[in-house]
Amino acid sequence: MNPNCARCGKIVYPTEKVNCLDKFWHKACFHCETCKMTLNMKNYKGYEKKPYCNAHYPKQSFTMVADTPENLRLKQQSELQSQVRYKEEFEKNKGKGFSVVADTPEFQRIKKTQDQISNIKYHEEFEKSRMGPSGGEGMEPERRDAQDGSSYRRPPEQQQPHHIPTSAPVYQQPQQQPAAQSYGGYKEPAAPVSIQRSAPGGGGKRYRAVYDYSAADEDEVSFQDGDTIVNVQQIDDGWMYGTVERTGDTGMLPANYVEAI
Repeated sequence: MNPNCARCGKIVYPTEKVNCLDKFWHKACFHCETCKMTLNMKNYKGYEKKPYCNAHYPKQSFTMVADTPENLRLKQQSELQSQVRYKEEFEKNKGKGFSVVADTPEFQRIKKTQDQISNIKYHEEFEKSRMGPSGGEGMEPERRDAQDGSSYRRPPEQQQPHHIPTSAPVYQQPQQQPAAQSYGGYKEPAAPVSIQRSAPGGGGKRYRAVYDYSAADEDEVSFQDGDTIVNVQQIDDGWMYGTVERTGDTGMLPANYVEAI
């Protein structure tokens, strides 16, 4: 059934129907209430469910109220009533900040998943804290601490030997690192994992250095381009263990700095 036009009251057919302001209009009847200019859906403005053009759109005006003693008293009384009502609502709703959640199967599944994720993260953090820094992660902070605390020196008996003047590689057995000790209020950090690595046994090979390298740790050796490294043993993909023939120093060296002879 076709509706009636809100302006003329006649039947509005679909081909000429305009649905706007919760009413139905003929296209010709959808015009400004003041100037009768025909409007469309793009240029009309509605006020109290009546169409207006932009020029004749009713503008709201506000009445100025003087700050008389009576008006100030009413304003203050309204504010006091608002505060009293707020305090009453606050006291009434105190302790009711928790909403009851239905224990549905979906909610139980989400809760179980969150518990599993929490347990996994806890075990990962626990393993990281127990293992401590490894490789290059623990080297930079230790150097920074050594520079900041330049007044502190490690006791002589705890310094590891740098020169091993022997023809054949002599590998130290891995020893258990002592616990962190305190000297004059300074707590010595535990040795990084890179110091605790031990070289494998077996026969050695000869390598030649292709770049200069400066030792970055106590168990490493420094060499120059062209130096011969003897009794070399492969530790892993990135590190070797050998003796610099020129200096007699024995220790670890990067594998990408040397080539086989």
